[in-house]
Amino acid sequence: MIDTEDNDMTMYGADPEQLTALGNTLSAQIEVLHQVTGTVERVMTGTVWQGPARQRFEQDWYGSFTQVLARLQDALDAAGRDCVNRSFELSRIMGG
Repeated sequence: MIDTEDNDMTMYGADPEQLTALGNTLSAQIEVLHQVTGTVERVMTGTVWQGPARQRFEQDWYGSFTQVLARLQDALDAAGRDCVNRSFELSRIMGG
């Protein structure tokens, strides 16, 4: 919702190009999260570290952390696709 200063009308909707850009940006963040996951796992594999602190970290990483990252990836994917789909629909309705 955007309030304009020139009049009392309120606009609802979105600029299709901006919405597409947002969708693409959200979708691109999925790869960033894949890179984070891969980097952490590679570094952990190559790090000499033994003891309860490592065990706790690995339990957290392979338990809740990776699950949260997977849910975030799913949410970014869904939101990105939704933005792009809505953009196409807006363009179609607007005749663009």
